[in-house]
Order: sequence, then C-alpha cells, then structure tokens
Amino acid sequence: MDWSDAINEFQVHLQLERSLSGNSVDAYLRDVKKLQSFMQAYHPDITPAEVTHEQLESLLVELGDIGINERSQARIISGIRAFFRFLLLEDLINHDPSELLDLPKLKRKLPYTLSLDQINAMINFIDHSKPEGMRNKAMIDTLYGCGLRVSELTGLLMSHIYEDLGFIKVTGKGDKERLVPIGEDTLKSMLLYRHHVRVNVPVKKEFVDHLFLNKNGRALSRVYVFTMLKDLAQKAGIKHPVSPHTFRHSFATHLLEGGADLRAVQEMLGHESITTTEIYTHLDKTYLRDTLIQFHPGFKGAADK
Repeated sequence: MDWSDAINEFQVHLQLERSLSGNSVDAYLRDVKKLQSFMQAYHPDITPAEVTHEQLESLLVELGDIGINERSQARIISGIRAFFRFLLLEDLINHDPSELLDLPKLKRKLPYTLSLDQINAMINFIDHSKPEGMRNKAMIDTLYGCGLRVSELTGLLMSHIYEDLGFIKVTGKGDKERLVPIGEDTLKSMLLYRHHVRVNVPVKKEFVDHLFLNKNGRALSRVYVFTMLKDLAQKAGIKHPVSPHTFRHSFATHLLEGGADLRAVQEMLGHESITTTEIYTHLDKTYLRDTLIQFHPGFKGAADK
C-alpha cells in the first residue's frame, strides 16, 4: 500500500469509524502528510509499512531544526501514532514504529484569562445601533457564560435551548452532546437577540434552527467570531491576544476561583479527562493561601491563635 492509499483509508477511518469532526480529521491528515513529505524527500522508496522507528526519530530532529515548537511536535507525533495504530489494527503493518517514540517534554503553558472588567469593557465597545450588535453581545455572553468552544457557539441550535430547565444542549468534539447550565443574564441576552433581531433575518432553509446567523441567513463562520473579538479587544485596550477560547478559559478559571468543584467544571467544559481541566487551577498564591487557611484544620487553629 502506497502513501496515498494509506492516507485515504485513514481518512475514511477517522470520518466513519471514529466520527470525528471535519476540523479534527483535517488536523490528523496534516500531521500524517508531514510524515509523508519527509519520507518522500529522504526515503522515496519506503512505503508506510516499511517506516522504521529510526526514521521517525529523524523526522523529529527535522521538525526541531526547522523551528517547530515542542507543543506542535507533540501534536504531530500524536497524529502519526494514530495513523500507525490504524494500520496495525487493519493488519496493514506488522509492527508499530511509533510505539516507542518519545514525546518532547512540554512546558505547561497557563492559559490567559480575562477579568470581568475586561469582558465588560469589550461589550461596551459593541455598536448597539446595528442589528448585529445585539447578536454579538449575546455571543460574548454565551461564550463566557457557558464556556463554549467557538464551533459549539456557531453550531448552537434553538431547539437545544431549554429555557424552563435553564440548560442548553451542546454538540462538542466528536459530536458528543452535553448539557450546560445557562444563567438568567446569558439566557436573557440570547432571547433578546432571538426575538428582536433574528426574526428579521431571511433565514436559509438549511440554517432554520441555528441560533446565531449572519445577515444572509447562514450560520456564522468561526473566522467572523475570531475577528469580532479581536476588534473589540483592541478597542478595549487589551494587549494580549483574545480569542473565543480565551472566554472559555475565563469561564473555567472564574468558576474554580469561586470555589466550584473541579469535576463539575470538567462536565460543563466537556473534557474527557479531568487532567485537561486541571490546567485551569492556576490560581494566584493569595487565593491558594486563603483557601488553605479557610479549609485546613491545622491552619484554622493557627489563624485563631
């Protein structure tokens, strides 16, 4: 089996058997195609079934030499490992050359979070004289109020808003659904847009259930959301890059700083592993000390003396 056939089979596996989203499939394929390009440049006669561990190690050296950082290297290795695991399961190779491949040691990068004042400052720069102003405010309120990914925001359906229960149903990675509680203020902002702005948009048939629409009646693109937030952040004088994920980080961090249970936040974010959620526990030292004094019996006694 040559590289094209193997990659095509892998793509079908990701789409049909693993039911991954289009973005996830594209990411895996980009990683594997980096390996393909490397092999065709240095070992043009080698098929996927003949790749060795040593050649994969050489690829890692190459990635480092051209300036690919450790985090991106780790992602590429993850994609390559998934490719060879697939080939092994399909009996297309006899052994997995990536099995003993070492991941680069990653420096844990703490996510940037916005303060409530910064979020309000961004909202204050929304032009409410235009119809899209109410929509953009509702989107920011939803990003921060529910901790959604940008794809979950743009794909949110009106039929998945349960007003009486105070929940929305979100379709996350791998088409996995979860229920996320929605606060009164966020729900009010969402419904104001729905009943006063969206009703005036000529909706295309295929997007009749989508909540957030552009002026042509289609679902908003991820790019628009990124661009809108970047523009508002600049106007608000925020120097750090702001993206939809920044609001998700802020949602999780503010909950945990307020004393929320880690597993509850994990459930709301839709993380499969709690270790992913734990990155949001980067609380300031004062908060950690106050928590210790408040809840540890030994420190309580010391504080009372």
